[in-house]
Amino acid sequence: MQPLNSQRRKRQSFLHGAFILTISMILVKFIGAMFKIPLTWIITEEGLGYFNTAYHFYSPIHSLATAGFPIAIARMVSENLACGRYHDVRRIHKISIPIFLLTGGLGLAVMAVSAPFYVRAIGNGGALPAMLCLAPAILFSCLSSVYRGYYEGMSNMYPTAISEVIEALFKLLVGLSAAYLVFRIGMGEFENFGTVWGQAVSSEAYAKSVLLPYTAAAAVFGVTIGSFMSFFYLWIRHKKKGDGIVYCELQCAPPVTGKNIIVKRLIKMAIPIGIGALAVNVAALVDTTFLQTRIHHILAVDPDRLLNMYHGMIPDLEVKMATATVSNFLFGCYSEALALFMLVPGITQAFGISALPSVTSAWMSGSRNQLQKSISSVLRMTALFSIPAGMGLSVMSGSITQAVFGAKISAPITSRTLAIMGIAAIFASLSTPIFSILQAVGRVDLPVKLLCIGLGLKIGFNYVLTGIPEINILGAGIGTLICYFFITVSSCFFLCRETRISLGFHGVFTKPIIASMFCCVSAYFSWFGMVCIIPKSIATGLAVLIAIIIYVVSLLWLKALCKDDILMLPKGQKLSKILEKHHLIV
Repeated sequence: MQPLNSQRRKRQSFLHGAFILTISMILVKFIGAMFKIPLTWIITEEGLGYFNTAYHFYSPIHSLATAGFPIAIARMVSENLACGRYHDVRRIHKISIPIFLLTGGLGLAVMAVSAPFYVRAIGNGGALPAMLCLAPAILFSCLSSVYRGYYEGMSNMYPTAISEVIEALFKLLVGLSAAYLVFRIGMGEFENFGTVWGQAVSSEAYAKSVLLPYTAAAAVFGVTIGSFMSFFYLWIRHKKKGDGIVYCELQCAPPVTGKNIIVKRLIKMAIPIGIGALAVNVAALVDTTFLQTRIHHILAVDPDRLLNMYHGMIPDLEVKMATATVSNFLFGCYSEALALFMLVPGITQAFGISALPSVTSAWMSGSRNQLQKSISSVLRMTALFSIPAGMGLSVMSGSITQAVFGAKISAPITSRTLAIMGIAAIFASLSTPIFSILQAVGRVDLPVKLLCIGLGLKIGFNYVLTGIPEINILGAGIGTLICYFFITVSSCFFLCRETRISLGFHGVFTKPIIASMFCCVSAYFSWFGMVCIIPKSIATGLAVLIAIIIYVVSLLWLKALCKDDILMLPKGQKLSKILEKHHLIV
């Protein structure tokens, strides 16, 4: 039992919690970029293909292992706190730990055993070492999820935020160091003896190709160490600081609910959420599988149409070695675009996490006005970030790709895909908090139903489009856009129907769209104006900075910000007074 004299917790408002998580997400993404960009230089697109094949295989197994329990824990904790059932809050945490130990252990075993069969099925045996190194991360991530869901339900986002930064830091330090060390040791052996791991190789390029599966595995090992350190921090924090529930609250709380009742409710709530999370990760696995198998098919039937399309963009060594290497290389290019695409929904995920306890409390209170304010605030803040970010990725896809990954010959392949996926990022970002709101109002079944339909569309379009030589990997981007467009529009419809409130689409979306257009136009033309006189990477950074300034000014000019939203921010009272004085908020 946690100490009864713990310091009384302070519940964070939706925007305060979202602000904490957003800052941590930005730090995590920045650290992730510091990991992924140098890693791409070390392992190239081929090694990135191995890395992401392992990651995309890991994700659905991890989702199946957690089975939606973190969100279910957060919602049940928030609901019981609103009702003053503090004994039940602690029992939820206690019950969750053995469940996650079991599912995490099973997930680890499933990945380790099935990995050899999967790499044979897709014809990418080089991904096997990375998959085996990543398997233990399932167990540690599951255990971290117990604590994250518990504190998120208590509207305390600091444990989640800090643990995610710790995880990213260790992934960077261990993963990048290990990858560089393995690569340098292997290349040192080649330079001295003409062999790699005792195997004779004919050239430096071939030596690098032999090393890449093991270099990618070393990088993935950093992910496993990061997940362990994240769990270790959360366990120590919970043991030392407790959860903030104080003695008087326990004394006044109703008697604890039976263990079996809590377990049944937890499972009943977790299953549809878990299926939805599994479906999302299966979609990534579908991309991994279809992109490689369908391009295999193109190269087997009509290779010239595809290779001529990318003439000069794929290294000659990749073309000469094998069709399997070409398909893995193109998947690596898609993975680069996917990494940039995921930055936007990755950050707005903070709004969904923070929204769940806020909307749950409003729903449980029965106040229609409070529910309206909570939901509108969630969607408005998500739109304010996701619309300019997604449009910016699409409009500036070429310059952003070169700035992030370097002016490589394959940059046009990545940028073409990113131009489509930038727009898809807007809808992917909006769908996450909408799903959280639906879960908060008790409709945990709707997100999974809509996801399954949307992902069915994605699978169909991916399969057909990636098999067309002139479209190939662009088909995955188109399928992603169609999938998330359907999910976002349909989930908005059902949200209005279930809550019987008006979302005010004009106030939520129109002003951010107009401001985003100003933002993107300024970025595009300022980049063209500067690129002739300064290096492209610096021109891109300055263009993005100018675009952000223009966007903020446009928002203030259009009065797109609301006083209620500003007040929920840290130090929001002072900021709102300044903006009100200049008539810049409504």
